Amino acid sequence: MPAAARTGGTWRVGVETPVRWAGVAGGLAANALVTFSSEPDVDLLYGVPVFGLCALAGLFAADAIARREPRWLRAADVVPRRIRDYAPRSLTTASAAQAVALLVLLIVAAATASADSDGRPGRALSVTCPAGTYLLSPWPGPHYAVPVLGGLTLGTAACALLLRRITARSGDDDQRRINARAAVGAWGIMVSAPLFAVSATMGLGVLSVPCGGATNSLAISGLALGVLISAMTAGHCLCVLLLPQAYVKIRP
Repeated sequence: MPAAARTGGTWRVGVETPVRWAGVAGGLAANALVTFSSEPDVDLLYGVPVFGLCALAGLFAADAIARREPRWLRAADVVPRRIRDYAPRSLTTASAAQAVALLVLLIVAAATASADSDGRPGRALSVTCPAGTYLLSPWPGPHYAVPVLGGLTLGTAACALLLRRITARSGDDDQRRINARAAVGAWGIMVSAPLFAVSATMGLGVLSVPCGGATNSLAISGLALGVLISAMTAGHCLCVLLLPQAYVKIRP
């Protein structure tokens, strides 16, 4: 029986799922009610980490209410618990790899960015072809990298602290695995969603280059792959965040 539905005094977790979903709803509400930037594309980049941080806050609240009843006798663990024993390895590895890919793309975008037609730096890609020079925008240069990197940094730190709390506190191993998986799912959204946006924006920019060659074709193929993988990962992470117990094999 999933740990989130257990009764009988072992865990008071009947309200954990609603509390977790309340964090997700809070993230959606924050994005709907608050404008983080006057530019819609930048506002979206700020909205992703806000959503993820609200989801992590909901997970923290859900984990806080999952306590043993006082009348139960506790036994100390002999083997020290480690975060890697509870966090899902495949999802954590995939999200970490995408975080590295995101950083690489942002570095490349920043190195090749130039001012747009209005003279605003770091927002366009300047390409020189035999027929002339072309200015392509938007381009995820430094102007767009600030909310992405800031959100990724805050999200990674918040997820690490939450995983440390989940692992360290007393309780049931099954519930730790469920909460740890949900935390990694929230962090995965904060990685894969910006990667999707950056890959798609760069891909459209490179696709618009009128004098493209083999290098451009290779870049477009790589960016298209990044769009596909990040979109699939974001959808999977959202499912993991909402129903982590469905992905965890509960021990009898």
